[in-house]
Amino acid sequence: MDGSSETNGGRDDQRTVGELVQQASQQLTELVREEIHLAQLELRDKARHAGKGAGLFTGAGLLAFYGVATLITTAVLLLALAIEPWLAALVVALVLLAAAGILALVGKRQVDEALPPTPEETVDSVQEDVRYLKERTNR
Repeated sequence: MDGSSETNGGRDDQRTVGELVQQASQQLTELVREEIHLAQLELRDKARHAGKGAGLFTGAGLLAFYGVATLITTAVLLLALAIEPWLAALVVALVLLAAAGILALVGKRQVDEALPPTPEETVDSVQEDVRYLKERTNR
């Protein structure tokens, strides 16, 4: 018989509640650390893809901007066939400014609906999780 079974009273397979709680606590800590590390890796990968996508969207937006600018120039030139060129440019500019004003008002309304930026459903869910864990640990 080796000395290990004598030091714990012959209870190699039996652990005290304190030992089990300590082991569970260590395992939980390790699990949380591993989950955080996994989340970091996942977020890093998603950020890399999001960065590439944002760059491509930026390029597409720039090309679309130049395309729209060319269409606006075409509208001015077409209208200039019927009226003075300066007046054609003024008419097109006023139409564009009116459209910009309408978009700004609609955008402001959308931003106002988004405030406050608190993720209320997530906060409620986390609070429910905390209540559940407190109930389970108080048993």
